Amino acid sequence: MRYAIAYPERVSQLIYVSGTGIDPGRDWHPHYERNLRLRLGDRLARWETLGARSRTPAEEREWAVLQWSADFADQDTALSHAQRMAEPWLGISYDCSRAINAEVKRELAKTEIAVRCRALDLPVLIIDGAEDIRPRWAVDSLHRTLPNSQRVILTGSAHLPWVERPDDFRLAVTTSLTGQRPQSPVVRE
Repeated sequence: MRYAIAYPERVSQLIYVSGTGIDPGRDWHPHYERNLRLRLGDRLARWETLGARSRTPAEEREWAVLQWSADFADQDTALSHAQRMAEPWLGISYDCSRAINAEVKRELAKTEIAVRCRALDLPVLIIDGAEDIRPRWAVDSLHRTLPNSQRVILTGSAHLPWVERPDDFRLAVTTSLTGQRPQSPVVRE
């Protein structure tokens, strides 16, 4: 989205997947934290134990896998999906994460991003997983702001719909890119 705003003449279409929107005044983090804990279920105690202390590299990977498992709707396959995301294990750069999050927060607060989004004259497809633990209302601000956007919500998926619903995700993307009518159980707004 940043690239499209900076160089709209170089972008013919934008696909925005599993984002968190552009409204700096609506903090979605408390909802995410609550939903994360709920989704972890019986894995919550281990995740909290690991999170409360210094971790070995193996424990750091275990902690990340547990947290990432909450990003999947189907809890029967969540751990295996999250484990695949951690292979190979490259670690987590907390400094990088903090810097990126601070930059996004600054940008949302100071750049009049909504004004810049309203000026985007290109088709935008927003794809969400219906069971994402990040509140989907956070993306509403972006959807309302973009003049030529369409939103697809994939049921049975959470933050990584291309993993959980690959056929429906592929269909939503190719339908958008080719301009065809959808032939799938995707929910469109």
